Amino acid sequence: MASSPRKYTAEFKQRAVQLWRESGTSYAEVARGLGIDESSLRAWVKKAGESGGGAGAPGQNPFQLEEELKRLRRENAQLRRDNEILLKASAFFASRNL
Repeated sequence: MASSPRKYTAEFKQRAVQLWRESGTSYAEVARGLGIDESSLRAWVKKAGESGGGAGAPGQNPFQLEEELKRLRRENAQLRRDNEILLKASAFFASRNL
């Protein structure tokens, strides 16, 4: 039975990237020390490097931005569904008053 993938906090990811940058060692060595997969660390380093000159505020954690974006997209989808229900309800009640 396959287990679900582990979820790491934005702070953990940022700290892992910082640790790799400061250590001067391989991805494998740092990943082993943290108990994570080397490919995960490599992906986090790449994401942190891409966001260096990106659209966020300087020094802002790119992983926190990613989590916030996911949360806002879920919230936006829920608000769109709620709005559609309200539009249908208002049309229903408007047609009953005629």
